[in-house]
Amino acid sequence: MLNSINTNPGALLALQNLNATNTELAATQGRINTGKKVANAKDNGAIWSMAKMQSATASSLNSVKDSLQRGQSTIDVALAAGDTITDLLTKMKEKALAASDTSLNTASFNALKADFESLRDQLEKAATNAKFNGVSLADGSTTKLDFLANEDGSNFTVTAQTLSLAGIGLTTTSTFTDAATAKTMIATITTSLQTATNKLSSLGTSSVGLDTHLTFVGKLQDSLDAGVGNLVDADLAKESAKLQSLQTKQQLGVQALSIANQTPQTILSLFKG
Repeated sequence: MLNSINTNPGALLALQNLNATNTELAATQGRINTGKKVANAKDNGAIWSMAKMQSATASSLNSVKDSLQRGQSTIDVALAAGDTITDLLTKMKEKALAASDTSLNTASFNALKADFESLRDQLEKAATNAKFNGVSLADGSTTKLDFLANEDGSNFTVTAQTLSLAGIGLTTTSTFTDAATAKTMIATITTSLQTATNKLSSLGTSSVGLDTHLTFVGKLQDSLDAGVGNLVDADLAKESAKLQSLQTKQQLGVQALSIANQTPQTILSLFKG
């Protein structure tokens, strides 16, 4: 190799290698600092774009989960009201049965009638107050409620089940006036009780379906988050080992450059007497 004091090829090569090492070292330190192997579009445009889209989908599912959880609460309130309503109907049937006894005196009959009407009024209040966040599936104010099912805006529909007096075959004036009408009321209440339990069964089925879908959405979100991590997250153990290797390589590069820079001095020493 030609020795020259004007050009030092060895130093140039050593400097190029050192610069390459420094660039790679900076990139490795960046991956360790951010925890990501793809932190922006410059790192890998295709992967970054894919990760951004998946991350946006996963983030959108938070709104879906919030909506489904509101649905859960709305159904739970309706079911709780339904339990109260079936209990009240059972008591109303007991009062009607007792009042159908023709051997009762007037005072006893009137007491049973008053109890029956009080239970009837409580039933209507239970249905009317079965609201969550101002929304009810039991008071007859709506036929259905739609909750978000996916990030594309599709819906999970829950059919309302009216549990008010009108919804189960009674009225706000339903009562009995004598033993005969009390006996008729027994059959009416039995039918109302069957209607109420059927409607509660439907709500229960909707609740199970909604719970299942909410679980699915949660798992989908977890899978998307994991997928994004696989695309952009750095392997910190691997990067840490690489960092140590590059730091050693950097030190050797500095030494190589120092040695190469001594070549012109060696040439000059040849001209000293």
